[in-house]
Parts: sequence; structure tokens; C-alpha cells
Amino acid sequence: MTDVAPSVVFSDVDGTLLGKDHHVSPRTVAAARALDERGVPLVLVSARMPEALCEIRRTLGNAGPVVCYGGAYVLDGDGAELLSRPMGIGCALEVRDFVACEAPDVCCMAYGYHAWVTSDRSDPRVRREEKIVGVTSTEGTLEDHFANRGLHKLLLVGEPASIERVEREVGAAFPGLTVVRSSPILCEVMDGRASKAEGIEVVCRHLGVDAAGAVAFGDGRNDLPMFGAVGESWAMANAPAEVRAAATRVTWLDNEHEGLAEAIFSLV
Repeated sequence: MTDVAPSVVFSDVDGTLLGKDHHVSPRTVAAARALDERGVPLVLVSARMPEALCEIRRTLGNAGPVVCYGGAYVLDGDGAELLSRPMGIGCALEVRDFVACEAPDVCCMAYGYHAWVTSDRSDPRVRREEKIVGVTSTEGTLEDHFANRGLHKLLLVGEPASIERVEREVGAAFPGLTVVRSSPILCEVMDGRASKAEGIEVVCRHLGVDAAGAVAFGDGRNDLPMFGAVGESWAMANAPAEVRAAATRVTWLDNEHEGLAEAIFSLV
């Protein structure tokens, strides 16, 4: 326990707050309550869509802001937009077609605002994602759903070797976009201005707190910008070496053994 609590705690979700079962553990709920008792907001910062965070937030008793789509869409506790960084429909279609041509074995899903659109819901990769996040996708086209406002994220799903290659090739072909792997089998594609760091900055301004006093937890390469936006960063013990090396501290337990919760208890 420390004498001075963090101004706010930001946490990635998959691989950090959640274990492999994708459920919130009782120990993590207790840690969230400990933060609340000290008046410290817990803000989820995730590549997920807002609806895929609802049950997690209910379990945690979390009612504050949330950072979605890797920072491209930030909402306050009432669901009002604090930040929106959509990519245009034309750009999204170019990326989709590029992936279909260069990496036909990779599945491309589209997310914007509160919609998740797939071309084939029977694809096992879509079914797997639906089961993990507890949200049902909508089968349709990008043009039908996102023509007016654009969309916040394309999610590329495939085998690790394919995802590593597609991250490299999409990043080279579309240098104005943010292209980053969030796991060995997932690659996120967003507007080039979008990052978890900007999401954190927006939330700190909204809450009226200093980011220098904030703490962030994460386990993936897409969490690295977030680490640079706060005063103290924690990489999970299960994070890759490059992520652990970039953090101020590393949890002594991994996400399967409630490493986030134990670290939070040491802070409050």
C-alpha cells in the first residue's frame, strides 16, 4: 500500500484484466473496489467495441469513461462521445480489398461506433470472436453500414505468421493508418491519429486529473503508446519481452494468476 494513490488507473482488458477464460475474477473485482474506496477511477482501455465491455464493467462496478477501439472511440460514463477518430469508408474499402488480394487467408471484420459487421458470420474466426466478447456481429457490407460516418477499426484475424506479415504489408501500403498487432492472431487497423495514448489524454482532461500521476497496465504491443502517456506503466508478466522492457514495472504474476489485482493492491 502506498501513501499517495494514483490519480487514475488505466487497464487493458484481454491478456491484462482478464485471464484465458475471458471472465473477471473475484480478486479483480475486489481490487476495483479498493480503487473506488480510495477515489481512484479505473478506466478500461481496449481494442474492443463498447458493447463488448458492458458485462465486464457491470461485474467491476465500473461506471466511468471507457476507451474503445484502441483509442479511436472514447465515451464518458453516460455513453456520450469524448473522442471519435473514424477512418473514411473509401480508405477502409481500400484496406479490405488489399487484404483480400494479398492475404486471402486472413479474415477482415469491421467496427464502427456501436456496430460490428462481418461478411460471413459462419466463419469460425467470427464465431470465436463472438464467443469471447459476448456480442453478436451483423452480416453485411461496409458500404451499407458505414458509408455516412466511416468506421473506427478493421480487425484482421488469422494465423500468427499471416498476421505478422499482413501487419507489415498493410502498414507499408497505408502509412497514414495505425496498424498494430494486439495479439499473435489479431491485427488492428485504425485512423492514423488513433492511439491508446490519445485516449488516455482525453480521459485525463475529462476527469480533471494529471496523467503524470496515472498508472497504466497492459500486455501487448498496442499498449506501448499508453505506457508513454502516464507516469507509471506496468507490463504484465505474460507480456512479450519488448513490452516488458518498455514498462516502468512488471507485475510479478501473470494474467492467469490475477497479476493486475495484486499490483493494484500494492498501489492502494
